[in-house]
Amino acid sequence: MTAIYVVGTADTKGDELAYLRAILEPSGTPIKVVDVGIRRPNCAVDITAQEVGAAMPNFDSSVFESDDRGAAVSAMSTAFSAFCTMHKEDIAGILGIGGGGGTSIISAGLRALPYGIPKMIVSTLASGDTSAFVGVSDTIMVPAITDLAGLNRVSRQVLHNAAHGLLGMVHNPAPVTKDTKQAVGLSMFGVTTPCVTHVADLIAGTVDPLIFHATGTGGQTMERLAEEGSLCGLIDVTLTELCDFRVGGVLPCLPERLDVVARGQIPWVGAPGALDMVNFWAPDTVPAIFADRKFYHHNPNVTLMRTTPAENADFGRWIGEKLNACGGRVTLLIPEKGVSMLDIEGGEFWWPEANAALFNALEDTIQITKSRQVTRLPYHINDPEFAAALAATFQKLTED
Repeated sequence: MTAIYVVGTADTKGDELAYLRAILEPSGTPIKVVDVGIRRPNCAVDITAQEVGAAMPNFDSSVFESDDRGAAVSAMSTAFSAFCTMHKEDIAGILGIGGGGGTSIISAGLRALPYGIPKMIVSTLASGDTSAFVGVSDTIMVPAITDLAGLNRVSRQVLHNAAHGLLGMVHNPAPVTKDTKQAVGLSMFGVTTPCVTHVADLIAGTVDPLIFHATGTGGQTMERLAEEGSLCGLIDVTLTELCDFRVGGVLPCLPERLDVVARGQIPWVGAPGALDMVNFWAPDTVPAIFADRKFYHHNPNVTLMRTTPAENADFGRWIGEKLNACGGRVTLLIPEKGVSMLDIEGGEFWWPEANAALFNALEDTIQITKSRQVTRLPYHINDPEFAAALAATFQKLTED
């Protein structure tokens, strides 16, 4: 039988871990308390920190005697990630508690677990920027409200709610789908929504379209699923995360964007969607060096900046080099009449010279082969005809 894992540094969070065990045990699901601390635990544990460390080859057990907290957190983070990977088939759900160090350790393990396993952390860091802890996982972070330094009237309530929230997920799993269709990943931004939703409608009869919001983590999540073999191909319409990565916006991709296509050689059909914009938050977050640029205020908290011809030429070369590394079947379709809702004749970001720089750089850089193609089409990216071309091209790549 699988078990609910309750995880924390038992040397400093013993009372909280024991409290959670007492709440969870009446559920009937086995409970395993896991220690990820480096000192002697002050509550009963089922899996010791030494056992967690043993999951990682060549684990340096000297951290249990060290006063170097940073080294200990780093070592235990790596070890707990390996531990979770090793025991993923045994985990019905996992609930961690921690301050800064504990959150770092526990979240590393939760990020290593497959999607769908209920995973939650009650953390003193949960109300700030949690991207470093959640990453592209489906981890739920719950604000601890008070510090996790002993039980009190507030922490009891928070821990109680978290425990029962986890029990609800564990005891009421999502129904297993009987859909035998393979899944395809699509990247979308608000300004490419008509295109992507039309493509999804066109292919839904034969595959299961999974649409990802191109916000940096969206692209990472899509590519992680592709890496795991959960996607049979990508219709990568919206590469806008590249703008933020290369220019300095707030929703960047990682340098590894598109590398999974080269490694896995999965069918890829793409378009330069939303390469006309860099994303910032409210206007006062835009760096002063961009003061003379063209902006569109999407809402009070989102500011879009038009990309220049030079930047677009850079994007084209970057994408081209990535696609040149792909040995599988890849096709890039270029919408000559614009790459977003704003980049349309008469629109806020219409700039033919910038688009020409992008399209020319793509064509000049990409090395055409039988399996690597570039095609210009006389459409706007959100025209139904362009969506139909994307869907038809993907179908052809998967049938050849």
